Amino acid sequence: MMFAELQLKIQNAKDLDFGTIFSQSIELFKKTWVQGLVTVLLRGVLIVPFILILYIPLIFMMGILGSEAMDSQSLEDGLEAGGVFFIAVFYLLIFIIMFFAMIIALGMHAGFYRICKIKDFNEATGDDYFFFFKKPYLSKTIKVGAATFGIYLLALLLCVFPIFYVMIPVALINVIYAFNPDLSVSNIVKLGFDLGNKKWFITFGLIIVAALLAQIVGALMCFVGVYVTTSFVFLPQYFIYKEVIGFDEKDDIMKIGEE
Repeated sequence: MMFAELQLKIQNAKDLDFGTIFSQSIELFKKTWVQGLVTVLLRGVLIVPFILILYIPLIFMMGILGSEAMDSQSLEDGLEAGGVFFIAVFYLLIFIIMFFAMIIALGMHAGFYRICKIKDFNEATGDDYFFFFKKPYLSKTIKVGAATFGIYLLALLLCVFPIFYVMIPVALINVIYAFNPDLSVSNIVKLGFDLGNKKWFITFGLIIVAALLAQIVGALMCFVGVYVTTSFVFLPQYFIYKEVIGFDEKDDIMKIGEE
């Protein structure tokens, strides 16, 4: 769909029913919980190497400060002596890890939404978790991920509170990108904020309730179940997109997937 057409659909969006979307999310979860679990696990596996990199400067710093650095007072003295550099490196690495984590999460979530549509419409297409890490979408995934990272960083610099606002448009950017990857990065981000502003309260409510339910059910399954139920949090956004924008009879993105 063209950008102007998508904007028009958002502007003329009908009122959404909380209960209906929540019920639809539960039904789709029954069909996609396995794929959701795989997505969560793969996302974790891909992010772990970047987290491990964070420990390299820490090990280096411990080596310079010596074994006595394990003592809290010695560590404090060491940081006062030369820790400014290490702290700067440490926080820089955190931002780098967050940057790559955002890109990985975006690509995996977009792939999961594509699978959700396949299961929702009973389409005869295979599950491709890495669809958006392949050509021709890898560069776009990186750019959209960088844009969402920048949005969160800006919200953080504005005294944190704006994060509660931008979390909804960013969550919707994921699903918009999943079904409109050929749009420009700026248009994808703009549509995310357009849809987020239009349906902010119901989206926020659905995400919060879905997250609470996922945590409660996961805890009842001896906490390991949290990995199984985590993907449930992503499903309300899919149905909000489906109800507001909808799908063409045959989306270009699905055609490409079948080629």
